[in-house]
Amino acid sequence: MPRTATARRQKVCLLSAHNIVLQEFGRLLLRKGSFQLEHRKLDPLFNSLPSEAELPRAGVYVVDADSPQMAERVVGSIAIHYPQAKTLVVGEAFADERAFPLLRLGVKGIVTHQQLETDLPRAVEAVAAGGYWVTRNLLSRFVDSIVRRPGPQVPLMRTSSLSRREKDVVQGLLENFSNKEIALHLNISERTVKFHVSNLLEKFGVRRRTDLILMCFQESQKLRDHTTDLPGQAG
Repeated sequence: MPRTATARRQKVCLLSAHNIVLQEFGRLLLRKGSFQLEHRKLDPLFNSLPSEAELPRAGVYVVDADSPQMAERVVGSIAIHYPQAKTLVVGEAFADERAFPLLRLGVKGIVTHQQLETDLPRAVEAVAAGGYWVTRNLLSRFVDSIVRRPGPQVPLMRTSSLSRREKDVVQGLLENFSNKEIALHLNISERTVKFHVSNLLEKFGVRRRTDLILMCFQESQKLRDHTTDLPGQAG
């Protein structure tokens, strides 16, 4: 039994340029008893990032955002080496101009130092389970920032299994509409919208509406970036 329990623990890699921070992250997560922890100290001068050989494979990475530039570089490095991994960032504070680039890079959780003691274990559990740990106010501002961004709308990557009506509801979510607003726009009942939203949560494998919205935006961003990277036609 002990062996089975250990095998099922979620492997979490802690990344920081400071040993004291790594110890504090470890202390908070070990209290939960459901995590298998790895510690890696980053270059404090940020002259180099951990290579794939130096970076242990993990389901979740907790990154100490000692500086915005360092956090973005580390998150980007993780995404390159382990694209399926989930990343959570911890920092002193996250103004929009600091948080939005991290969310676009695919960060699943953001925790401030003030929330660390109470929220870190719960945030890691939520992220490990496929959810997100982002405040609603931050999520709302992030949604608004992308909706207002100029440029053509980008279809989602996972829409092949969605019905036409479900795609319409997804578009309403991406525009930050309420269920009532979506119902009025599509000329259907609010109850029908709730039914479609419930089905979408199940298809996307998330539990909350906010998780669904953030996942949609992050997948749209990935496709937008992929499209931008494609060679254009000369003319």
